[in-house]
Amino acid sequence: MENSLNTSVQYIKAVGPKRAESFSQIGINNVRDLLFYFPTRYLDRSTLISSIQVLEYVRNGYEGEVTIVGEVISSEVIRYGKKQLFKVKMKDKSGVFECVWFQGIKYFKDSFQTGVFFAVSAKPVVTRYGHIQFVHPDFDKLASNESTDFFNTGKIIPFYRLPKELKAKNIGDFSLRKIINNAVENFADNLEETLPFDLINKYGLPDLVKAVKSIHFPDTIEELNEAKRRFKYEELFFIEILVALRKYFIKVIINGIQFKIKAEPIKKFLNTLPFELTRDQLKVLNEIRNDMEKKSPMNRLLQGDVGSGKTIVALIAMLIAVENGFQAVIMAPTEILANQHFINISRLLKDFNINISLLLGGQQNSKKKNNLKEIELNKADIIIGTHALLEEGVIFNRLGLVVIDEQHRFGVAQRSRLIRKSNSPDVLIMTATPIPRTLSMTVYGDLDVSIIKEMPKDRKTIKTVLRSENKLKEIYQFVIDKSDEGYQTFIVYPLVEDSEKLDLKSAVTYYDNLREGYLKNLNVGLLHGKMKWNEKEEIMKRFAQKEFDVLVSTTVIEVGIDIPDANIIIINEAQRFGLSQLHQLRGRVGRSSQQAYCILVSNIDPKYAEKQFAFNFDFLSASQIEKNKAAIRLNAMIRIESGFELSEIDLKLRGPGDILGTKQSGYPDFKYADLISDTELIITAKEDAFKIINDDPALEKNENKLIRENLAHNYKENLKYSNIA
Repeated sequence: MENSLNTSVQYIKAVGPKRAESFSQIGINNVRDLLFYFPTRYLDRSTLISSIQVLEYVRNGYEGEVTIVGEVISSEVIRYGKKQLFKVKMKDKSGVFECVWFQGIKYFKDSFQTGVFFAVSAKPVVTRYGHIQFVHPDFDKLASNESTDFFNTGKIIPFYRLPKELKAKNIGDFSLRKIINNAVENFADNLEETLPFDLINKYGLPDLVKAVKSIHFPDTIEELNEAKRRFKYEELFFIEILVALRKYFIKVIINGIQFKIKAEPIKKFLNTLPFELTRDQLKVLNEIRNDMEKKSPMNRLLQGDVGSGKTIVALIAMLIAVENGFQAVIMAPTEILANQHFINISRLLKDFNINISLLLGGQQNSKKKNNLKEIELNKADIIIGTHALLEEGVIFNRLGLVVIDEQHRFGVAQRSRLIRKSNSPDVLIMTATPIPRTLSMTVYGDLDVSIIKEMPKDRKTIKTVLRSENKLKEIYQFVIDKSDEGYQTFIVYPLVEDSEKLDLKSAVTYYDNLREGYLKNLNVGLLHGKMKWNEKEEIMKRFAQKEFDVLVSTTVIEVGIDIPDANIIIINEAQRFGLSQLHQLRGRVGRSSQQAYCILVSNIDPKYAEKQFAFNFDFLSASQIEKNKAAIRLNAMIRIESGFELSEIDLKLRGPGDILGTKQSGYPDFKYADLISDTELIITAKEDAFKIINDDPALEKNENKLIRENLAHNYKENLKYSNIA
């Protein structure tokens, strides 16, 4: 049974050796792989409307997309001047409609043959002659017998991702469906169950064989939805099993360091600060202190918006470790941020007998050698660095606390390399990119979470506006006027140098233009990622000392730069940046009691962007969201300052695969579950998984045998990181 699923895909009817090679190129080598190559969408008769209904919808003001099935009756290439278009006439039982393309005419001309059936999806328009027309529609080819079955029996037709490797061997939608249908009919019954039967019965889920058959060729939409629910639950359940195993390993199995809290040094440090900690900072500090006093290692995630004061809290934790005779390390994603941490921490601890060391990849060899020696001999108490800390030559003497700043910039393997340089240190992970609730329950579910939402009392809300490029002259005048009040300005561009391929603004070109043009009476500096770290540091130091009124920069300033008098940031080509990145860039200003401004410059019409309701996704179709992502992001930036609210919108726009580097999280990607709409399923799966691991952490009981086998078979790589934050 099992062996038959390992049969090469070439032995499936209509495949053969040549086509098997193209399947192999997309990761499908055997029957099992083919059975789990699921459809991406379906054509359901109940969602279709006729051409006469389309006409009625449009005349009543409907502006959304529709799907219609028709047969090609004619096609022609029409020339107008030097240009041309391709027009296809189609018919269904109630009338005629047409599709037009202005580009890719050769491809479409070959595709649309008379007598062939297509499902067409697009926003319909009515021409001046009263015809229904679709411009550049999405389309799927149907076999004529499929079309007949579809209308006569209401059969649901699956559509699969069709990569170029398959197309090259003349495998189209219809032939791929036939191949997969052959595999399902002949081999699906050999699949062995992967979910415990008591969970299947508890939630009324279809068994694996039934679910695989139904997800490929469902008889009804209800049957399809039940199959989807099964695969969503199973995916979430095994991810939560991994989460629960990580948490159990850290909390129960590992013996950590039991720190003693010495009140006097902390009190002394707090008295040196020119401000009082916020209530949120004090609450988080108490949570960290409780963790550090326990035998099990701390494994805590500290979330806080830009400028909320996470670093001060982390520094107090480092102070506790040092006062107990241990070393503390903080790893930052960039040399410029690591150097800034070094300067700030050195200043804050100047009255303490604490040695602070900085380790960077770009340091002079003699300086680096000396720092490495100090670290190994325990002469360095607090070590600050970048990826350079991961090198083999970095040997800690008595490492007790690891702090990772902007954690999503590091892969799980990188974090594990640093943590494994010590025997079970306490770990504090910090992020200024707030994590959506559903992600914190899954990918970060093994961590204890602390949140700083409260901002320092003297901070004002940053005024964020969207301006078109024709307003740049007025914007530069605003910068000039504000410089008389002591304001400094960041001007951000997407690239370092001009690119022939990308129509994006470059920092170097505009630096020269601004210095000689609009801003010639101001001191203008330039900062970008291609500079050496000490050059960057020199520029930032001069900017902090107010030698520059304006700093032209790329996104190298995105993380952690802290210049209190820089209270204007202009972000050019703002539509090109992600929401999280825009929010991080905005966080570079507003670090003082002055009013701060974030000016988003874009080719998107500000009035149009303001109409896109960033948080009203219920009223937008998937295609509307896809087409208007940039406008939605800009609208969200204008309306919302909270990073936590923005993170939820960002998740909806980008999905969990991209946000916060979850592809590096040590967990598998989400294939079936939707972290936006499947919240209840996530909670259920988490409760079930944690209950099982708390009761039987080694999965030795007979009823948990299937879980153990499935983990060993399908999650080997993920289990490697079960003890890493």
